[in-house]
Amino acid sequence: MSGASKIHAGIIGDEMRWKSYIKDSLIETGISRDIIQITRIDKPAVMKNLFELGCTYSGQILSMTKILGQLQDAGNTTTLSHYLHLLETAGMLSGIQKYAVAPLRRRASIPKFQVHNNALLTAQTEILKKEIPNHPALWGRIIESCIGGYLINQSIRSSFDVYYWRERDKEVDFVLKYGDKMIAIEVKSQANSGPYNGMDTFRKVFNPVKTYSIDNQHLSWKEFLRIDPLQLF
Repeated sequence: MSGASKIHAGIIGDEMRWKSYIKDSLIETGISRDIIQITRIDKPAVMKNLFELGCTYSGQILSMTKILGQLQDAGNTTTLSHYLHLLETAGMLSGIQKYAVAPLRRRASIPKFQVHNNALLTAQTEILKKEIPNHPALWGRIIESCIGGYLINQSIRSSFDVYYWRERDKEVDFVLKYGDKMIAIEVKSQANSGPYNGMDTFRKVFNPVKTYSIDNQHLSWKEFLRIDPLQLF
């Protein structure tokens, strides 16, 4: 058994120690080794704080201007966008773009923060795993973030694009584009099982080849994670 495996075996039953290990060892090492040591970062503390906030807001759409207001000495939104790009390159945190036909509108859109591994999200909360279902809003975000992380990682392997879509009060959680084919995915847990008020509008405007509902009545989130996304097109 390797040294790392021994560490994992020693803390796997202690959830709070595991969270500390994720934050202090994996996250800190990843940012310091994979980004800061090979790229000039003028404000490393700002990058780390951006990462922590991005993890906390994983699965949520949040403008860089609002993020800027929560960080001290952050500079400007251009700096934050650059740091987010570096975090994405390191395989840690992405800012999913809003789907639009025009590429310029996609790049100018408000990002939807998405961790590449849900452990990066759950490590930021002191709520224990067994207690999370008792917090409906958090449980719903964790499920959506889990789906998003899966799609982001699969998109790297299979070369499809991942977006979200929102127009006023209409929203679709994920839009996947592979070549000239496009599909839309809506995620609903018991915590956020309201009407699919964005899917019908999205169908009318963009005419995706297929749409999917991930919920207890259609396709469960556990079943979805066993599907190769390319089979959805």
